[in-house]
Amino acid sequence: MTDTPDKPTFQSELLLTCETLLIAAAGGAALGLVGFPAGWLSGSIIAVSVVGLAGRPVRIPEPLARLSYVVMGISLGGAVTPETLAGMARWPLSLAILLLAMIALTGAVTVYLRAVHGWDRATALLASFPGALATSLVLAVEYRADVRAVAVAQTTRVAGLAIMLPAGLAAFGFTGEPMARTSAALLADPLAFALLVGGSSLAAVAAQWLRLPGGLIFGAMISSAVLHGSGSVTAGLPGWLSIASFIVLGANTGARFGNTDVRTLRHMGVAALGAFMVGNVVALGFAALAAWLLELSAGGVMLGYAPGAIDAMMILALALHLDPAFVGAHHLARFIMVLLSMPILVRLIVRPQQSTDGKPGGNEPRGD
Repeated sequence: MTDTPDKPTFQSELLLTCETLLIAAAGGAALGLVGFPAGWLSGSIIAVSVVGLAGRPVRIPEPLARLSYVVMGISLGGAVTPETLAGMARWPLSLAILLLAMIALTGAVTVYLRAVHGWDRATALLASFPGALATSLVLAVEYRADVRAVAVAQTTRVAGLAIMLPAGLAAFGFTGEPMARTSAALLADPLAFALLVGGSSLAAVAAQWLRLPGGLIFGAMISSAVLHGSGSVTAGLPGWLSIASFIVLGANTGARFGNTDVRTLRHMGVAALGAFMVGNVVALGFAALAAWLLELSAGGVMLGYAPGAIDAMMILALALHLDPAFVGAHHLARFIMVLLSMPILVRLIVRPQQSTDGKPGGNEPRGD
């Protein structure tokens, strides 16, 4: 008779989950508290992945991950406001060029990752979308793409722009202090809280039941966006709750880096840097075209077309005395374009793929 490994107990799984969340929270705080764009998400991914690569067990239960998807969708929809939607109507030609830029950027990066690095179709496509990092990771799990590769590519995009764009603008003498963000307390209005959370949760469950790609996060985001954009709800979720959802998703993503060899990770990083450069060349090219054709501010268009974090671009616009409405409207338009098109394009272009062991992440990008 052969011995079989002991089945993990509830207590051991709970302790492992708590330890993973503590590691993720520490990493997220290291970047989030200093204002790094998407710092709570990126930091938690980095921290948990480093621990996992070192051989320490890390894990997040699936029900907890699913709950974080709904919370995240509600938070993402909160970026929509009546004022920003009104601003979008004032720059139709620029927004049309932005749409072309996002299509060209996504296509160029996808082709680059497939042709140069041999990434599979699902992983290359999800890694190429210029925004919606959280949604990309959710869809990567659902379509069994390589979640690690998508996380590396998308985090490189956010981090690269956060570092390089301010440095480039500073080289031209632009300086300024960022404006602090304020928000109303949603919990002070129980009816609004119930409408937002209840309606968005029902929409998330319905989207999941209809088998829409990324249904939990996508359904909650659409409901939240409608409520905020119509003015029915004027405040978002408490900041700590949104941060908690990013920590959970970051931990869940970082846990997938466990047992990844350094050589594979190095190839992913090289591919991600190349994708970052290809994407930004395309975005800056379209920004220069829009500024020239429409006689717009070059700085404002560059910020508006940069595929970075919305908060970071808005802060830069305020600090550099550029038109925050223009920058905000363009980033909201990019945000909506990506979130609405991502599930559709993924479903049309990629079929759900099964790995050899039946688990997500069966497709490994080839490191050439």
